[in-house]
Amino acid sequence: MTIGIDQLGLYTPPFFIDLRELATARGVEPDKYTIGIGQDQQAVAPSSQDVVTMGAAAAKEALAGQDLSKLGLLILATESGVDASKAGALYIHRLLGLPASMRVFELKEACYGGTAGLMMARDYVAAHPGKTALVIASDIARYGLATGGEVTQGAGAVAMVVAEAPRILAVNDDSALHADDIQDFWRPMYTDQALARGKYSTEQYIAFFDEVWATYREKTGRTLADHAAMLFHLPYTKMGLKALKTVLAEATPAAQERLLAQYQASIQYSRRIGNIYTGSLYLGLVSLLENSETLAAGDRLGLFSYGSGAVGEFFSATLQPQFRQAVPLHGHAPLLAQRKQLAIATYEQLFADSWPNDPSDYQSEPAWFAGPFVMSGVTGQERQYRAND
Repeated sequence: MTIGIDQLGLYTPPFFIDLRELATARGVEPDKYTIGIGQDQQAVAPSSQDVVTMGAAAAKEALAGQDLSKLGLLILATESGVDASKAGALYIHRLLGLPASMRVFELKEACYGGTAGLMMARDYVAAHPGKTALVIASDIARYGLATGGEVTQGAGAVAMVVAEAPRILAVNDDSALHADDIQDFWRPMYTDQALARGKYSTEQYIAFFDEVWATYREKTGRTLADHAAMLFHLPYTKMGLKALKTVLAEATPAAQERLLAQYQASIQYSRRIGNIYTGSLYLGLVSLLENSETLAAGDRLGLFSYGSGAVGEFFSATLQPQFRQAVPLHGHAPLLAQRKQLAIATYEQLFADSWPNDPSDYQSEPAWFAGPFVMSGVTGQERQYRAND
C-alpha cells in the first residue's frame, strides 16, 4: 500500500517586516541577517492569530475537495500550544465542522512534531484502509525584541492530508532515527518566548543530521546521487545549508550543483516567512515543489527533521505522477505578495500586544483581525475562536 501526502495547505499571517529594516533599527549590518542568517522577511502574527487560527486556515485549504467522511484522525503538532490540557486541535475541529467520529489530539516534541504527526498518520492509514488523516504543523516562533534570536522568528502553518494512493508524495518506510536528552532549546511554561543555546543547538543539529544520514545510508544503500533534492528543518535558511555541506563532498560535481540548486528552491518561502518550528521542514517542501521546475514524478526526496531536546529523523519520499496538478508552480506566491509590510515600530507594538499569561480577560484588536479565523479574545479564562466574517 502506497501512503503519503495527498494534499497540502499553507497559511501565514498577512503582515511582515523587512529584515534589513530590522537590522538597521537594531544597529546591525543588514548583510548579517540577509546573507549570514539567510533571511529577508519575517511574518508577524497579531494577537488574533495563533496556532489554532493559522492551523485551521492551512487545513481549510488542504481539505478542499476532500471526502470528509473518510477523515478519521486530526493531529495538531505544535510547540506554541494555547492550553496545557485541551488540544488546540479540538478548536480547529469545530472551526472546520469536521466529523465527530474521529481521533483528535495535539502532540509536542519541539520542531520534530510535524514529522511525528506525519508518521503517526501514515501508520493510522495503513491500519485503517480507506481512511484519511489530517496533520497540521502550526507555530509562532518568539524570542523577544532585540534578542539574538529575534531574526529567526516567524509564524505560519502547513497542513497535510495523508491518504492511500496519494497525489503528491509517497512517504517511504526507511526512517533513520536518533534521540538524546539534551538542553539546546526549550520554553518554560510561564512564557511564550523560547530560550536557546544557539551555538550548541547548531552543533547538535549538524551532529544529529550526520548520525541519521550515516544510518540511513547503511540501512538503504542509497547515496546523495539517489536523491533529487535534500530538504531540511529550517529555523533559518543557512542552518540547512550548513548540514548539507557536511556531506556534499560525497556527490559528484554535477550532483552537488543539482542539490544546491534544489536547496535554493526549497528555502524561498522560508526566507520570506521565517521560522515556523514544527512546520519548517514542510514549508521547505511546499517551497521546493512550487519553485523548482526540474522535479519529475518518481524523484526521491530526502527529508531531515530535527526537534531540539532532541530527536532527529531522516527519511525519503517519492514524487507521484499527479504531484504537479496538486501543487501548481508558484501556487502560494500570491499569499506572500499580498501581505502588508509593517514599520518596525508597529511590529514592536504588535509583538507586545499578546494575550496574557494570567487570568485576565483580553480583547484582540479588531483592526488587526486577519485570515479566515480569529481568536477574538479571552473571557473568563476561555479563548474565543470564530470565523472572521
